[in-house]
Amino acid sequence: MIYDVDLETLPREELEALQLKRLKSVCERVYANVPFYRRSFDELGVSPADIRSLKDVSKLPFTKKQDLRDNYPYGMFAVPAENVVRIHASSGTTGKATVVGYTQRDVDNWATLMARCFMCAGATRKDLVHNAYGYGLFTGGLGAHYGAERLGATTIPVSGGATKRQVQLLRDFGATVICSTPSYFLFLLETAEQEGIDFKSLPLRVGIFGAEPWSDEMRREIEERANIKATNVYGLSEVMGPGVSMECLEAQKGMHIFEDHFLPEIIDPETGETLPPGETGELVLTTLTKEAIPLIRYRTRDITSLDYTPCRCGRTHVRMSRIKGRSDDMLIIRGVNVFPSQIESILLETPGLSPHYQIIVNREGNLDVLEVQVEVQEEMHLDEIKRLQSLERNLQKTIKEFLGVTAKIKLVEHQTIERSQGKAKRVVDLRGK
Repeated sequence: MIYDVDLETLPREELEALQLKRLKSVCERVYANVPFYRRSFDELGVSPADIRSLKDVSKLPFTKKQDLRDNYPYGMFAVPAENVVRIHASSGTTGKATVVGYTQRDVDNWATLMARCFMCAGATRKDLVHNAYGYGLFTGGLGAHYGAERLGATTIPVSGGATKRQVQLLRDFGATVICSTPSYFLFLLETAEQEGIDFKSLPLRVGIFGAEPWSDEMRREIEERANIKATNVYGLSEVMGPGVSMECLEAQKGMHIFEDHFLPEIIDPETGETLPPGETGELVLTTLTKEAIPLIRYRTRDITSLDYTPCRCGRTHVRMSRIKGRSDDMLIIRGVNVFPSQIESILLETPGLSPHYQIIVNREGNLDVLEVQVEVQEEMHLDEIKRLQSLERNLQKTIKEFLGVTAKIKLVEHQTIERSQGKAKRVVDLRGK
């Protein structure tokens, strides 16, 4: 099922013509209305008139998250304050919050894009959508909410937290679609088991999971334990929120980036050089329709690749692979690059372990040390010393063989690691403390 059939199935030539028209327009708008961009364009000696083809996007300046923080709160806005109908912001835990604004047209476009996402996942207006993304300044909750309503589905705005109550509502209300982070859904599953509620007996049939990197192994864990289809949605607050791209249920091989609204590139995160299709690197996005706070070549820091081959669902928009990690979340352990998602994949393929884990990075003397704490499954007991020691050794060997780093493995009891109400905190880096 396709929501915007004409736009989502545009032939590549027509899609690129639309992108170029919109790219020229957004460059003119930011140059005229955003002092930051006028300075950035001038410093590179480029003007909106220099954009004659899509390849010319490489002439334009990058935008980084720090640029939004440096222009806090409203310095990146391209419209008068009276035209802004909504403001969202990041938590700002690592610095000033990044503030984003929306005009009414922005909100309408966002709702439409999220409606596309729901239809990608096979949802229809007959579905009941249990929305467990957080509401408030975080974009997840309201983004999914407006998309479900635009689709015409019944929306249950539960938000995050009150996990026992959520499990009861899933049973009592009979939701057929759930939206949450994958780690929180695992917490819901665990809580349901404690409450004697079998998710496999519920009407729930599909989950739309995002807001944090997760692996195919976690997808299999979710699908097997809940008997649902687990689909992947992608977005980021600075660009819009959820709804930048979405996995189609027909193929489930990458997330379609809605290219009529976003122009994607892949660059080398170290050099900034544009990489060819199929190469893995950092995703860069230019917003083509955003009015309140358009962004030129925004560096997402998310590591992925782009696949332009035709998809059997009929959509012509490019697919991005599952996020491998973030370039700024990548761990460098004694010269070896390691992404948390790589460790997660190994853990979830290991019998006897639960999907709840934490990676601790510390420094002993001048050397980095890596410790992986992971819960054993409830039926396994920590007094089975020989079995546990064997499991630890095998896990350590596998991580060494596949990732090239030595990790200390610490198996901990069931429900020892703190559960997340939203995004899971997978890495604790103590090296700078």
